Amino acid sequence: MSVVTLESSLPFAPYRELGNENLCDRISQAKKKLGASLLILGHHYQQDEVIEHADLTGDSYQLSRLAADSSDCRYIVFCGVHFMAETADILANRPEKLDSRGGERVTVVLPDMAAGCSMADMAAIRQVESAWEQLGEVIDTSDLTPVTYINSAASLKAFCGKHGGIVCTSSNAKAVLEWSFRQRKRVFFFPDQHLGRNTALKMGITNDQMPVWNPHEDELGGNTTELIQASRVILWKGHCSVHQMFQATHVHQFREKIPGIKILVHPECPQEVNDIADISGSTSKIIETVKSAPEGTKWAIGTELHLVNRLKKQHPEQEIHFLSPLVCMCATMYRIDLSHLCWSLENIINGTIVNRIVVKEDVARWSLVALERMLTVR
Repeated sequence: MSVVTLESSLPFAPYRELGNENLCDRISQAKKKLGASLLILGHHYQQDEVIEHADLTGDSYQLSRLAADSSDCRYIVFCGVHFMAETADILANRPEKLDSRGGERVTVVLPDMAAGCSMADMAAIRQVESAWEQLGEVIDTSDLTPVTYINSAASLKAFCGKHGGIVCTSSNAKAVLEWSFRQRKRVFFFPDQHLGRNTALKMGITNDQMPVWNPHEDELGGNTTELIQASRVILWKGHCSVHQMFQATHVHQFREKIPGIKILVHPECPQEVNDIADISGSTSKIIETVKSAPEGTKWAIGTELHLVNRLKKQHPEQEIHFLSPLVCMCATMYRIDLSHLCWSLENIINGTIVNRIVVKEDVARWSLVALERMLTVR
């Protein structure tokens, strides 16, 4: 296991009985008591009522960096998912930060431990290690750069750190792949096949140079030796359950129904959607694109529902639609609610920390290597 989770015996059930108004009052009181020692981080995909209490909002890595840069923060309550809290623990408690605080650790709390990530769960460290061994039988792995999307467990980031690899985000994936190809001939990209494929296609790499490794296949991830040897990018068979839902037919339907509409999608969407969108970009790019667009612009946006609805409220001067006819929200992000947030904050005040995320020292050290490599890439 790469993470130690410390839980309090303080019961959660009574918090379920509290109304939102009462919960909001208690959260506000807890924030006042903890003052500058507390940072509540809210990922863009969180529910609006949770976001209202966040000190900082953003995507996963942006939030972790902002929190780690705070000199006063001693508690981070991360309203997001498990891998985000891991990254916050790694960055907030890296050696130079610990030294500046006289060895005092920042406590990182995830309000609900069931808030995971289906994509991150699609690549377990034992599967990646097994794949690496199999690949070593048909190609020289010293010429293979492992790249993990930040939406992955700390153990996978540590694997990349140990093997000369790197972490990427959806906003810097192209720069990371360019860096990787300067180091070595091939890239092993996990866990999201769509981000890897869509990024590499824009760099001139073709689909026949990107075999998909299925960890549930016994031999070479379902590939032939020839396919692996001819590869430039080996893609892991993983995906985001939200962005996988968007289809090319949804794009065509909106263009037929609303002339002049622009299609704005996340690069975790499948290739057939990404290829025909007007703009493809990270969560931050989606937000900035809408924010800077002229009044009256019409959008169909392919990303998580809570974010799209928030953009719709924030920009009534524009016409904004959710790209899919089906409800598409991140169910694991949705698990963080006011009850869990209030519970975790009052735990801190009572001195009985609940759901504390502590990444083991060796895993944190090697993960930091891969993260710091990412920071050097522009």
